[in-house]
Amino acid sequence: MTTTFPQRQLGPFQVSAIGLGCMNLSHAYGAPVSAEQGERVLLAALDAGVTHFDTAALYGFGANESLVGRVLSQHRSRFTLASKCGMTGVDLKGDGQKVRVIDGRPETIKATCEEALKRLNTDVIDLYYLHRWDKQVPIEDSVGALSELVREGKIRSIGLSEVSASTLKRAHAVHPIAALQTEYSLWTRNPEIAVLDACKELGVSFVAFSPVARGFLCGDLTDVATLHEKDIRRAMPRFTPGNYAANLQLLQPYRAIAQEVACSMAQLALAWLLHKDENILPIPGTTSVEHLMDDLGAMNVRLSADQMSRLDACIHQGNVAGARYNSQGTSEVDTENFEAA
Repeated sequence: MTTTFPQRQLGPFQVSAIGLGCMNLSHAYGAPVSAEQGERVLLAALDAGVTHFDTAALYGFGANESLVGRVLSQHRSRFTLASKCGMTGVDLKGDGQKVRVIDGRPETIKATCEEALKRLNTDVIDLYYLHRWDKQVPIEDSVGALSELVREGKIRSIGLSEVSASTLKRAHAVHPIAALQTEYSLWTRNPEIAVLDACKELGVSFVAFSPVARGFLCGDLTDVATLHEKDIRRAMPRFTPGNYAANLQLLQPYRAIAQEVACSMAQLALAWLLHKDENILPIPGTTSVEHLMDDLGAMNVRLSADQMSRLDACIHQGNVAGARYNSQGTSEVDTENFEAA
């Protein structure tokens, strides 16, 4: 049964305050779920009242866009569709094995969009992000290509992912940017350095991915040794055994606040973001309908100013062990970091 959730502005669109990040269904955290399970999660979100679905060409090297297109295209008028270009899978050796490549050249962006439209089974993508800024290509050139796609009616608005405030402003001078997406949660506060303020200044919506800290804030990942061998968290410093053991200690006061509020730990993480600013739109991902419904319940959680202050104090950039990305991942993003702030 569809519920009318609280709405927030996503560029020119009104969407549910919490959206669905679709990546987990096809990518990053181990073996993808079955097509049937992916369909269950997507339809459960739509039927519950979610109107913001976020995918990308990278996820499963096209498989996630294909899944979203197959399951949701017949309901296209009921939701806002976001996808991404600029980071895709490419068969460099001609052996059928694709590797992740960042490529922001205009011709690549346009070709990726054409492929995405086919996979998504739609005539237009509502919000199309540059997934990563290709630092070999001026941001003005990449955004210029996206603006041509807007003029051609293939996308309705432009987004950027993992960029700094200065890069956002450069891009916005070429064409209005509807949304900026980056990681934001209690344990990743980088957007607080400059990007959140820049978004408010320019009228850009802020989309928070990994809002439950890649599962950390849910409280049920107690042993990183249980992660799938292909889980991307294995390469992230915060999830190395020593750092993760230290980080688990931060959950004790956090869990106590969740119990005080009478909500789940995941709901508390999402409610913290929703209370931070009405310009913030979290997009948690999950492979479970049960977890999906729990996430959506965060929209009913109310936090006092004192509880918000205590949450800010219990988990933050000053007490989390480990960087969010390894050296390669750090080199690929353009976000501000606290060491350089």
